[in-house]
Amino acid sequence: MWVRAFNAKKAVVGGGDLDSVHRLKPEASERLRRAAKTRCDAAGAQVAFGPMTIPRVRPPLVADERTQLLGWLDMQRAIIQWKCEGLSDEDAHRPVLPASPLMTMAGLVSHMRWTEHCWFEVLFLGHSSAGNPQFDETVEDADMLVEGVPLARLLDEYERQCAVSNEIVAANSLDGVGKHPDFRSAGATLRWMLIHMVEETARHAGHADVIRELLDGQKGYY
Repeated sequence: MWVRAFNAKKAVVGGGDLDSVHRLKPEASERLRRAAKTRCDAAGAQVAFGPMTIPRVRPPLVADERTQLLGWLDMQRAIIQWKCEGLSDEDAHRPVLPASPLMTMAGLVSHMRWTEHCWFEVLFLGHSSAGNPQFDETVEDADMLVEGVPLARLLDEYERQCAVSNEIVAANSLDGVGKHPDFRSAGATLRWMLIHMVEETARHAGHADVIRELLDGQKGYY
């Protein structure tokens, strides 16, 4: 069984209205929509994704804690994007790890998008888990079931989710504690969640290294 990112056992489905979702500022939202449309329109039948927009750079050697944590997280996110550049939709959905058939590049990107949503929107902000397949207890690894979904769409959704995560981090104290009443992991601080997301994303960036090399021989660190 794939280890779920949130590592939390549902207790009681709480009452109250948890259906509101975090929204980007209007100007940021519109900018991201334009960027996503441009990349999707430019994508041909084979090449699924164009240039990434998250910079693939390390954070400054000397900086405040928030800058360093987000800097390292953004770099790992960018590596995942980079490993998808020039990859066909066929290859993006092709399994290459015999014991992990759902661990395709497309499945990995989808998993990371929903992991961002899980930790920052659901567990930290306390929003509803409805719609996030990681919380579907009836289907194992549902967040990786993306057959037929173009890689370009998955990458755009991942990048938009990362932008939402960064806005949440920017607006809250690192000492703040998650608000969802139904999951034990919501008791972590935002700092803990950020460190975990660096670990989680870096781990899967390593998986992306292996998958891409097995798909077409392309390799590289960052």
